[in-house]
Amino acid sequence: MINAEPDPLRDWLANVPSDRPVLIAGPTASGKSALALALARAQGRQVVNADALQVYDCWRVLSARPSLEEEALAPHRLYGHVAHDADYSVGHWLREMATLLAEDPRPVVVGGTGLYFSALTGGLAEIPAVPATVRAAADALALPDLLAGLDAATAARIDLNNRARVQRAWEVLRATGRGLAVWQAETGPPLLPLAAAHAVVLRPEPDWLAARIARRFAGMIRDGAMAEVAAIAPFWEPSRPFARAIGAPELMAHLTGASTLDLAVAGATTATLQYAKRQRTWMRNRLGHWPALMPP
Repeated sequence: MINAEPDPLRDWLANVPSDRPVLIAGPTASGKSALALALARAQGRQVVNADALQVYDCWRVLSARPSLEEEALAPHRLYGHVAHDADYSVGHWLREMATLLAEDPRPVVVGGTGLYFSALTGGLAEIPAVPATVRAAADALALPDLLAGLDAATAARIDLNNRARVQRAWEVLRATGRGLAVWQAETGPPLLPLAAAHAVVLRPEPDWLAARIARRFAGMIRDGAMAEVAAIAPFWEPSRPFARAIGAPELMAHLTGASTLDLAVAGATTATLQYAKRQRTWMRNRLGHWPALMPP
């Protein structure tokens, strides 16, 4: 499998130290899961998920989780272990990572949720839980109303086009009376300092990535994405975190007769491209100090 990788990735694989945890970040469809699996097989490691949607048990195809065949080639952890209606956050993930690192100090951690990596290597603020009433109030607001309710310091630090991030900041301010930026300024020491890990971020060329995204979503349709959406349809709540799977709203619209399949696929592909662009921007700004690899 390693010999099938392009040269930059093969060279990187050959020079990964075997005694440290490895962190592989990158945008969706950049090939990071295949790279992680190749490393796990070569060095006898387990693969640990760092993607906020691949944790949900309802999404394998649509979240591009490793297949059953791939999971059989090396141990995989924190994939598909959370029920669709369960609360799960970066804090939950970080606590699970603490347990995993105590058991195994040299996993390969891979995913596209940059916030997970920044929390792991930079620390996470201990913010009190948000009451359900505050969350319900936030769910009912449009994005412009949420933006209007942010403090200036927090608004200057987050992606204002990312509703999940904006809503989280709004909820924290309403629930605690303190902005998210204030809480983050009091962040404690990290679970895994970056210097103690071997980290890399994949930075593919946009055109190369766009072609892969289009091919992959067509493959998702072939491999059963519609069946996944149909299975979760009775429990569909657009405001729930599991419903933020890229492509799920578009395919749900087709399932309910509001869209043709062609329009749903086109919309989902566009949404994936937009998501990948946001990921690349976030990683360039927040993980710019990580070593980078450029797939061909």
